[in-house]
Amino acid sequence: MAKSDNKTVATDADVIAFLEAVEPEKRKRDGFRALEMLKRVTGHEPKMWGPSLVGFDEYHYKYESGREGDMLAIGFSPRKANMVFYLMPGYQDFGPQLERLGKHKLGKSCLYITDLDKVDMDVLEEMCVTAYKYIVDNYH
Repeated sequence: MAKSDNKTVATDADVIAFLEAVEPEKRKRDGFRALEMLKRVTGHEPKMWGPSLVGFDEYHYKYESGREGDMLAIGFSPRKANMVFYLMPGYQDFGPQLERLGKHKLGKSCLYITDLDKVDMDVLEEMCVTAYKYIVDNYH
């Protein structure tokens, strides 16, 4: 199977302009907090992935089926209802951290946080470090 035509791809859109346009104001502030944290965690500058994901670094994946592609290594999206963190490839190793994090919801590779002021930011950063290290160790 050939490389996939992923819907989510890196773009040349301006990350700061994207974050400046985020509403409400609280979500914009949370977006800039996430931006600074993930720059610190990864040592990479952000890129827009699709119209609404801010990603750091990237990795190439290939499934047993033969499907392959490129994806952001770690990132976030300041959505209206939640800040969404993309911690690839999932949460199998985050049980203890999730218990200490504070109010959140989970998706397959997504962590939904309504308010960054109501979670332990040190724990969130610890999770981001772990998730990013996993990608670097296993896909770079």
